[in-house]
Amino acid sequence: MSWRSASIDWANRAMNRHVLTVNLRNDPAAIAAYRDHHRRVWPEVVASLRRAGVRRMDIHLLGRTAVMVVDLADGLDLARVFANHQASSARVAEWERLMKSLQEPPADARPGEWWARMEPVFHLTEEEPVVAG
Repeated sequence: MSWRSASIDWANRAMNRHVLTVNLRNDPAAIAAYRDHHRRVWPEVVASLRRAGVRRMDIHLLGRTAVMVVDLADGLDLARVFANHQASSARVAEWERLMKSLQEPPADARPGEWWARMEPVFHLTEEEPVVAG
């Protein structure tokens, strides 16, 4: 899987944000388990993500499609952050195996990708003026 992506610079403000997607298994029990586990994320997982440089992480579901928005500390590489996180402890590795057992790569993923990086196509902030036509 490729976690590589460049930081995005919109409105002269660098933002190290990454948006990825994965499918949950087409099984109501797997989807329910995924939701349940994320209501009670293991403290070791949260601590590891923070130590690795994750500033914010949101996961959204629509049916069995999960979308993850990850904000990293400036200058960090997504691939390195997640490699460090996954190697941080046996407990984190156990969590990652458990989550992967409930997931499958999306149809449009590149070969070897699990969580597929989504392409940014639009961005709007309060600071930017809206220009018509």
